[in-house]
Amino acid sequence: MRVGNRQPTVEWQVCGVCNYDCSYCIQSRSSRTGQPEAGTVEGLLGFFGRLPGRWEIKMSGGEPFAADLFMTHVVPGLVERTVHTVSVLTNLSAPMPVLERFAAATRGRLGIMSASLHLERVRVRDFVDKAVAMRGLIGPGAQFVVNTVLVPSRLPEIEEAGRMVESAGLRFFPQVMKVKTPAGVFPYDEEDRPRVDALTGSADRYGPLRANTAPSYHGRPCWAGVEYFTVTQTGDAWACRSAKREKEGFLGNALDGSVRLRDDPEPCSYRMCPCTVPANRGMIGEE
Repeated sequence: MRVGNRQPTVEWQVCGVCNYDCSYCIQSRSSRTGQPEAGTVEGLLGFFGRLPGRWEIKMSGGEPFAADLFMTHVVPGLVERTVHTVSVLTNLSAPMPVLERFAAATRGRLGIMSASLHLERVRVRDFVDKAVAMRGLIGPGAQFVVNTVLVPSRLPEIEEAGRMVESAGLRFFPQVMKVKTPAGVFPYDEEDRPRVDALTGSADRYGPLRANTAPSYHGRPCWAGVEYFTVTQTGDAWACRSAKREKEGFLGNALDGSVRLRDDPEPCSYRMCPCTVPANRGMIGEE
């Protein structure tokens, strides 16, 4: 999954519900609700099973482990009924016995487990210990990364947390804070900016594998809608997160059979890419 080699990827918002209520969450409280019924999961599994070739199904939420059917229907369904790679974005709050079952169920099929560190909700040492244990359970063929949002009021704590994460042998992935403004990124002040730059590094030097700096790929060819797209908990498919936010790039609904992917890449029309998944799966072409 290196930059430049396209890995067909679906981001599946398994549910809206989340067991955390972080003050800096870009998702509104009204959107952090809902979870699928068995019939919806069944329909989406059928859709994923019909995708040609081998894709990566990256599950997110809300918090996917907070969905009632996640471990009973979603995970076993993907593993048993599709050939796709399984990845997950989680706050790692699920009890260890549940995480152990997840690791066992996805062993050999897990691509990336991305664990979000939320300093409002956990002690860093407890989180790191749990992350180290999980890193050992998922096996050598899977990747494990700890991500965290660069909340301006907590930058010194985040610096220390990053050192603890990396000292434990884990990959640390800082993310600039997104906000609902035209710019889309929090305007760090002159005092915070050096800390943010030190945490994220130079975008030109490190790129999207090092940190999420919410860069612009405006005008560059993008395979979003072709070999990458997002699916909501209700089955709506969008070319990318920015397309969904702007109510553009609707591809159809996975439950009623109306999804139609694009044939060719199109120039990116957005000034900010909110996540690094498309770039890290090789979806962004050269100018």
